[in-house]
Amino acid sequence: MQSIDRAMNVINVLVSKSTENWLSITELSQECDLPISSMHRLLKAMSKHGLIQQDEQSKQYGLGNIWLEYGLQMYDKMDYVSKIRPELEILMNQVEESVYLSQPTGMESLIIERIDSEKNQIRVYDQLGLKVPMPVGAANKVMLAYMPYKQAKKIVDTLLPEQERSALWDTLQETKMKGYGMSHSERTEGTISVAAPILDHFGEVYGAVSIGIVSFNLTDDRLNFLIKNVIETGKRISAKLGYRGS
Repeated sequence: MQSIDRAMNVINVLVSKSTENWLSITELSQECDLPISSMHRLLKAMSKHGLIQQDEQSKQYGLGNIWLEYGLQMYDKMDYVSKIRPELEILMNQVEESVYLSQPTGMESLIIERIDSEKNQIRVYDQLGLKVPMPVGAANKVMLAYMPYKQAKKIVDTLLPEQERSALWDTLQETKMKGYGMSHSERTEGTISVAAPILDHFGEVYGAVSIGIVSFNLTDDRLNFLIKNVIETGKRISAKLGYRGS
């Protein structure tokens, strides 16, 4: 178990601590708080399994190509290419804004897709693979609103202090009643996000589709247009995943 924990720590550091995602063994040792000798043995074992790779010239380490293979396999298993991405592309062309697909992963959500509009040079940019605490943002709030109460309560009670929970529950109730979520400058100042739930054939939360908008000069008509389209997209994707509810 210790080796697995150490290996995952290396992966997390390579993902989050370097712009280029390449680090030297010394940098990895410092970030992971391991002696260089232990790090060398760990990197050798990880390289053997394709989890990391070493650049021959710089001798720095980066993620192995196996992660791309796994990611593509996951996309294939969830019928992403055939069922979901086309709807995201339609939404992006309709609204000419950046659109996102998020999925819940325990106490956080994971942004697994972003499609940007080439017609809009002023855009909201959230990195693929970004993890966001579940009570934060329109996509997360809409997923929480449609989760079973016990599941949502566990997340809320774990992540929020008691004095903030009542206000969030009010927001979640309103979100489910309206069928969409909205957030204002929660993670990026001067932005608005609107989101709709994606439900699977069991009626359970599969994820959320959202639109990120720069709020400068955003009119009510434009906002209503975005809300209408994100709701319709969420419903179409849900139907493609087998959801038969209203």
